[in-house]
Amino acid sequence: MSAQSAATATANERVKTLTLDSTQLYLTALNSTTSTLSFPPIPSSFPPSNFIPHTRFLIDSFRHPFTAFSASYFLSHFHSDQYFGLCPSWSKGIIFCSHLTSLLLIQTLKIPPRFVFALPLNDPVLVDGCEVILIDANHCPGSVQLLFKVPTKNGIFERYVHTGDFRYCNSMKLISYLIGFVGCDAIFLDTTYCDPKCIFPSQEESIDYVVSVVGRIGKEFGKRRVLFLIATYVAGKEKILVEVARRCKTKICVDGRKMEILRVLGYGDGEVFTEDESESDVHVVGWSVLGETWPYFRPNFVIMEEVMVEKGYEKVVGFVPTGWTYEVKRNKFAVQTKDTFEIHLVPCIEHSNYDELKEYVKFLKPKKVIPTVAMDFEKLESKHADKLRKHFDGLIDEMDNKKDLLMGFHRGNCETVEKVERDANEERVMERNKNMFEIKTVESYDMDVSSNDVSYVHKPDSQDSTIPSEEERERIIEETRDSLPRWVTRDQILDLVGSSRWNIVEAVSNFYEHEIEFYEQVSVFRTFESASHASSPNSPILLSNSGHFRSSTDENVNTNLSLVSKSPSLKFTRWTNISPSKRKKNTEKRSNKKVKSNSTLESSGSKQPTITSFFSKLLPDDSKGGKTDRKY
Repeated sequence: MSAQSAATATANERVKTLTLDSTQLYLTALNSTTSTLSFPPIPSSFPPSNFIPHTRFLIDSFRHPFTAFSASYFLSHFHSDQYFGLCPSWSKGIIFCSHLTSLLLIQTLKIPPRFVFALPLNDPVLVDGCEVILIDANHCPGSVQLLFKVPTKNGIFERYVHTGDFRYCNSMKLISYLIGFVGCDAIFLDTTYCDPKCIFPSQEESIDYVVSVVGRIGKEFGKRRVLFLIATYVAGKEKILVEVARRCKTKICVDGRKMEILRVLGYGDGEVFTEDESESDVHVVGWSVLGETWPYFRPNFVIMEEVMVEKGYEKVVGFVPTGWTYEVKRNKFAVQTKDTFEIHLVPCIEHSNYDELKEYVKFLKPKKVIPTVAMDFEKLESKHADKLRKHFDGLIDEMDNKKDLLMGFHRGNCETVEKVERDANEERVMERNKNMFEIKTVESYDMDVSSNDVSYVHKPDSQDSTIPSEEERERIIEETRDSLPRWVTRDQILDLVGSSRWNIVEAVSNFYEHEIEFYEQVSVFRTFESASHASSPNSPILLSNSGHFRSSTDENVNTNLSLVSKSPSLKFTRWTNISPSKRKKNTEKRSNKKVKSNSTLESSGSKQPTITSFFSKLLPDDSKGGKTDRKY
């Protein structure tokens, strides 16, 4: 009995929404008399990009042969890097997928039908109490994006979008179900081409190019004189083939395995594709026949010559439709030639390019972006994953993350957190109306630690607070630093905690109210610094062996940041963080040099720690300027 049949009774009873229980479907598929199943906990080492939080839904993850963690498996599309691990003996759980993908699994991979369950497109289904919706991914036939609405505590739902592999297009903004996921809790994003260099042309433009080359050269040479070779996967690039056949009025020759896939997809009538080589001068070949694409394209003219001689042609023209061969040059479509051979590198991509990824994230405005393609994406907080997420800073729901941050402090005293945030907001509104913040600094390095008249600057009309001990100040600074983006300088952190009277919650709240101004400070300073180096190429770079700035650069960094701070309308009161003993040592090192009053804070040169748990943020970067380790 198939998994599809096991749900027939439930399907007949439903009014609007199909309701499924993956455990019962699985037990039915196993012909088991047991009514319940137990699974071991999903290990912490399990790739976070492959399962949905608060569920046991595993996405494109069939590679764990020894232990089954779930009965609910989802396959986004029929490409080998997604279905790797599936075989005719599969029996570890139910595979939910689109109708086309289910046919490919059953007819091509010979997966037992009882373990495959096809879900409808654009129609909500309840699986294990969670609402699941499949929408088109514009990648390959049968590919889908997966939308999950997961119930949590107190009747609250969390929403997740898993793109699988996809190519974004503007029509996706019109999908009503997807619109309902704007502001979702996280998007599991296909970051295959998440690199500013990857701004390749649209699929339509690339297809037009292939059609024009085939038409032009074919007309010039005539039939049976020039052979066209188009490299494809077993499943994929069908759009190119169909358009070449339609617009060039020719059939496309494919091998038996490709024809088997095409029959499943509905192209088995013989009008477009054929297995008879004599019927067409346009042949589909395997991906590596024309050359190697990684890490850069290396043509294989030797094989092309062998094919030409064997089949009796005078010229061979090849097409390699992939983004890995894409190079930003004067021409969008590169051509490599030798003798009577041509290879056209055509960026006809079935993944979203860099601009499209940013546009999609901007549209959905999720709380978090989880990369699904990266060198070490199994580690959600890895440097590479963190680097990928930075491309979307400013496009995610930063206010929601700010709330999470504030609630993370003093978890046992929620009322205090809310009161501090409310008071801080009221105070900031009054200060903005007055349009002034004062910056004052301690002017002397020689204050004694036991002195009773230690000077610090406070806001007008504010109550004086007791300055924390040096150890306590460092603890507050580090705790604040962990809650802010890594680009925030130490000086800026000192401004924040000083102006908020060393209240961490208020300091973090202040930052996110003025994040743009803070980032402009840093950006302008970096521009200023770059210009300074450019104008003085022989000036030494004062770096220590460890790569951190020497203390002798503190004055320059702070002076320039002070100058920068005059440009944006952001000024906070600040306390010096340098202890009396350190001031004395610094004074001796400087050999009685006079230091400007606004240069007393430490440099931001030391490395910032890794941001924790999704809170890495930057302003939007519209610059267009790699590559990940998955296929096209």
